[in-house]
Amino acid sequence: MARTILVVEDNDACRDALELTFAKLPEFKVRSVATAQQALDYLAADNICALVTDLHLGPMDVGSMDVRTMDGFDLIAQVRSHPQHGSLPIVVISADSDPGTPARLAGIGANAYFSKPYSPAAVCRKLEQLVHAY
Repeated sequence: MARTILVVEDNDACRDALELTFAKLPEFKVRSVATAQQALDYLAADNICALVTDLHLGPMDVGSMDVRTMDGFDLIAQVRSHPQHGSLPIVVISADSDPGTPARLAGIGANAYFSKPYSPAAVCRKLEQLVHAY
């Protein structure tokens, strides 16, 4: 039975690229969502073996409502606070340019960080390594 990687990316082109990248891994199936809230909903409903997320996630389409959306940092913190997902492999792929981001991510429990542009092969290798150790 294939294990599921959940991709959280609000940019359609980036999400499609990640889906294509992970589709090459025969032992996994890929599901993707655009928001952190959708990711949390999916995690509650399905058995996920790894989470791959962007950091800067856009707002949901909520019409004229002004709402704060969860970013990737919030998502990781929420996932890590849940007993069922406390050790779930989390890989971050982002164009974030803050030099403190890798340390901040390590502090909240991300397992790996890749800066855009990234090497799809390197991400796949790291993801497989983390899932097999999980």
